[in-house]
Amino acid sequence: MCCAYLPRFARSAESRRDPANARRAPLLDRPDHSEYNEYYRLYTSKVPDGDIVTTLSDQIIESVALYESVPPEGETFAYAPGKWSIREALGHVIDTERVFALRALCFARQDPAALPSFDQDEWVAVSNAGQRVLADLLEEWVHLRKTNVAMFRSFDEETGLRRGIASEREFSVRSFAWIIAGHELHHGGLLAERYLPGLG
Repeated sequence: MCCAYLPRFARSAESRRDPANARRAPLLDRPDHSEYNEYYRLYTSKVPDGDIVTTLSDQIIESVALYESVPPEGETFAYAPGKWSIREALGHVIDTERVFALRALCFARQDPAALPSFDQDEWVAVSNAGQRVLADLLEEWVHLRKTNVAMFRSFDEETGLRRGIASEREFSVRSFAWIIAGHELHHGGLLAERYLPGLG
């Protein structure tokens, strides 16, 4: 069923890349702690060393398999009162990745504007993620992640080091690649450790 979310041209990232490109050293190295708000170390610390673009690409198949393990009757399950349902949690992952990717693009293009913060709880409350089937949300996330993989792959080392202001904090372009990957790992971990066991 996994392949239903992956276009027919979706061979492995390595096989589609130019061989010389596939052997390149990572251009978006792990950011140091001056490149993002301390809060986001919660996410970046979860990401293994290596080429972050490959990590982002590999997460597609891994995450699709995890979310596909949720039975239809469990999609609206929340592991505690006041917590998001599985559908809402994935909707949050989509929104957050979209925001972080936009920040990366703005800073990559050296837009001087300071970017606003967003309240994740308010966003989830007014989204319709809870009313959408998980398969629909998952398909949206796969398409979003593929475009972000392509975007981050297009950045060279100098672009990755550019900085800007978001939520009144300074971030580098490359930090968002690592934050996005870590945020996905964080919510995947919650799904595996707190949601799925509650489904019996």
